[in-house]
Amino acid sequence: MTETTSPHAPKAYASIIEATELPRIIHVTGNLYAAAFSLMKLLPARFIVDRAERAGLLTPGTPVIETSSGTFALGLAMVCAQRGYPLTIVGDPAIDRDLRNRLEMLGTKVVIVHDEGQAGGIQGARLARVAELRREHPDSFVPGQYDNPDNPGAYAAVGDLVAQSLGALDCLVGPVGSGGSTCGIATSLRRGDHDPRLIGVDTHGSVIFGAPEGHRVLRGLGSSIVPGNVEHAAYDEVHWVAPGEAFHATRELYRRHGLFMGPTSGASFQVASWWARHHPAEKVLMVLPDEGYRYQSTVYDDSWLRAQGIVAAPGDRGPRLVDEPADAGRTWSRVLWDRRGRATAVAPAVAS
Repeated sequence: MTETTSPHAPKAYASIIEATELPRIIHVTGNLYAAAFSLMKLLPARFIVDRAERAGLLTPGTPVIETSSGTFALGLAMVCAQRGYPLTIVGDPAIDRDLRNRLEMLGTKVVIVHDEGQAGGIQGARLARVAELRREHPDSFVPGQYDNPDNPGAYAAVGDLVAQSLGALDCLVGPVGSGGSTCGIATSLRRGDHDPRLIGVDTHGSVIFGAPEGHRVLRGLGSSIVPGNVEHAAYDEVHWVAPGEAFHATRELYRRHGLFMGPTSGASFQVASWWARHHPAEKVLMVLPDEGYRYQSTVYDDSWLRAQGIVAAPGDRGPRLVDEPADAGRTWSRVLWDRRGRATAVAPAVAS
């Protein structure tokens, strides 16, 4: 019997990082596509470390100190474990037991801080602790995901992948935390002959786009600080979504399309699917940042939702169009951002 080898047989990847850092480009339905990551923050973590090594900022044994309570911590822990850098992550109680266990198994030291009324809320408190640790260890390296331009720079590879897979794109939708993924992918796509619309997905209580600061149940997007990597003038539209709607959308993404993803992906799907339905002639791509395994005992668990007093319900009425970020309220809302700088967009609300 003659054996044949496919000319497109997959290669053996050098590491799990190389194998999983880029997304799968998936046709979801109609005019809606997904860039589905296993762990999106693995890409900027690896890219930042690569650049720091080339610049001589990281040499064997250099301590790495960073703040994160989510997937950037995990991505950085994987990279540092592979390359032998001792890592300290400054996080907050949003680091659940399972995530902390995974970090510590990779050799990461986890430092938990609490919001005690400092400027910038919990993220301000975390950054202050990073600064303290940096003073104690002046030979350390801080990746600085919120302000390091290598964070959005890492996503040029995703932009290239999207362009090769889908050609011209009309609309990109993605959650906004550090600003790296949405700004990085949009910048890459806009370098060509096309100029896709960029829709950022935020949540109530986040100050990134000028809405009032408050408690955020929906974590992984939004912020109590304004990251330097959020290029506000890149966005055409901004949506604020509520936890119950986003959690419902997360479950629907799995039930209807088999994509088992986390709640930031659900928020992205909520907005992108609405936009795609209302603009059937446009090719729409949504960014799905991580898989759902970390959330099986929370977002996917009815008893947890009941304990939190959250009803996972669809946002059937769609977003409410508001004139200013201050009017976003607590339900699904959107503002026509029109590629304005933050100061210009929020100035009317400040003046009032």
